[in-house]
Amino acid sequence: MTPDLASLFVSLRGALGAERLLTDPDSLRLHGSDLLAEGADCAMVVRPASVEALAEAVGLIGRASVAMAPRGGGLTYVRGYTPTGRRFAAIDLSHLNRVISVSEEDMIVTVEAGTTWKQVHEALTPLGLRLPFFGTFSGSRATVGGGLSNGALFLGTARHVSAAEAVVGMEVVLADGSILHTGQKAVALAPRPFMRTFGPDTTGLFIHDAGALGIKARVSLRLIRAPLHSGFLSFGFERQSDGIAALCEIARSDLAEDAYLMDPDKTRTALSGPTDLVRDARLLAKVVRQERGLFKGLKAGAKLALAGRSFIDTGCHSLHLVLAGRSGAAVEADMAAARAIAARFVGRELADSIPRAGRADLFVPVDGMILGPDADRWIALNAKVPHSEAMRLANAVEALLARRKPALDAAGITVSRLLTVMGTHAFSYEPVLNWRDSWLPLHRDILGPVPRFAEPDDAPDARALVMTVREELIALFAQLGAASNQIGRTYPYASVLRPEARGLLEALKRAVDPQGVMNPGALEL
Repeated sequence: MTPDLASLFVSLRGALGAERLLTDPDSLRLHGSDLLAEGADCAMVVRPASVEALAEAVGLIGRASVAMAPRGGGLTYVRGYTPTGRRFAAIDLSHLNRVISVSEEDMIVTVEAGTTWKQVHEALTPLGLRLPFFGTFSGSRATVGGGLSNGALFLGTARHVSAAEAVVGMEVVLADGSILHTGQKAVALAPRPFMRTFGPDTTGLFIHDAGALGIKARVSLRLIRAPLHSGFLSFGFERQSDGIAALCEIARSDLAEDAYLMDPDKTRTALSGPTDLVRDARLLAKVVRQERGLFKGLKAGAKLALAGRSFIDTGCHSLHLVLAGRSGAAVEADMAAARAIAARFVGRELADSIPRAGRADLFVPVDGMILGPDADRWIALNAKVPHSEAMRLANAVEALLARRKPALDAAGITVSRLLTVMGTHAFSYEPVLNWRDSWLPLHRDILGPVPRFAEPDDAPDARALVMTVREELIALFAQLGAASNQIGRTYPYASVLRPEARGLLEALKRAVDPQGVMNPGALEL
C-alpha cells in the first residue's frame, strides 16, 4: 500500500467510521466484478450512510486523485462500475436507501439513489400511486440510481418508456465532493422539486451517463395514480417478422403498458424453471388478489392454473401484453384493438399466463434471475432503433447468429431473443446468450453460502466464443446507428458521436471532473 493510499484510508475511517470502509479481499474481489467479468483493481469499498457522508468521502477520494465508481445493485454485464487499468474506490450506495418524501399533493416522490424499485413501489402502493415506469423485474435489488445511470427498462416501458422520462430533478455529488442540484431545485429559493426544464435541462446531462459525470445521491420523480383496471393478452406467431409487425403497431397505437415478444427459446426459458408447488400456490394467490372482485380473481387464477407451463407450441413466437386504464371499458376497448392488430398479422390468441403471472409476482428475488434454468450464465445485449428500422435490425442480427450457429451449437451455447417497445416510437432487440460456465463472485454473493444450484465446471472455450459473438453484435449495432442501454464500458459512445456532440461531452466531463477520477473509461471518457 502506498503512503498516499494509507493516508486516505485514515481520513475515510475518521469521516465515515471504520465499518463503512471495507478493504478485505472478499469485498474487493466482489466489487471488482459484475455479471460479465472479474478482476478489476478495487482498492477499497466505501459505504456511506447519508448523502452528506457520501459527499465528504467523494471529496476526500477526489482530492487524493484516486479513481472512483458508483455501484448500486451491481446487476450489470457491461463493466459499468469496474474501471480497467487503474486502481479505484467502489462507492457502494446500497445503504443510501431511504424514501425521503411522497407528496400526494405535488405528485412527486423523492428517494435516495440506493433505494430499490421494489422499495419505491411498496411505499407508493398503499397510497394508490405509482411511478409511470416503475422498475425492472430485478427491482428487488436493482436501484433507482443504477437504473438512471444505465437506462433501465421494462415495467411500464411500452407506454412510459423509462425512468428518465419521470425524473424532475436530482442531487448529484461531483468529483470534488460538491452537491449539484438539477431541475427547479437548482433555483436558490425553490422550496421543492417539481419542474425539470426551467432553463436548459441539466437533469438530462446526468441521466444514462454510466456514472461518468457524477454520483446520483437523491432523485425526485413524478407520480401517476395507479391504474384501476388491467387486462392481459398473449398471441402466437409462426414467423418472427409477423410478431415484430404486430408489436410495433401495438406500440404506435399506445395500447399497452408492457409489450414484449419472445422467441421459442426465450419462451421455454420463461416456462422451464423447476416446478415449485409452494411458489406456484403463492403466485396463484397473487393473481387472484390483483383482480378487482373475487369472482374475476378466481376466474383468472383458474385460467392460469389450467394453462400451466406447456401452452406455447414449439416454434411459436409469443407476444405478451399488459394493458391498463382508469375504467374497465377503456381496457376492454384497448384489448379489442390489440386483438384486431394481432389478427391482421396472423396472430393466434394464447392463454395469458406469462403477462398475468409477471405482473402478479413483481420483483421476485434475483437469485433466480442471474442464472439460467440449468445454472448457466447468461449475458444480454440490446439495440434500440425506430420502428421503421426494426426489420433491418432483426434481419442483420439473425444473419450474424445464423453464421455463428454451428460453432455456438457445438459449444452448447444457446441464443434467445426478447423484443420490446419503448413508448410509441422505439423498438428494442435483445439477444441473450446462455452457456454453462463457472460463476463470478457476484453470482456467488447473490446465491449465498448454500446455493440451490450446483456450480458448473469452468468453460473457457465456450466463454471465449460468447465474448467473440458479443463483440460482433456490438459492432453490428454500432454500424446500424442503434442506441443501447447499460452503455458502461461495453458499447461505443464517445467514438461514435459527431464531432460537435463529442466536443460538448468532453467539455462537460472536464468541467465536472477535471482530474478524470469519476468512473474513468465509462462512455469512453
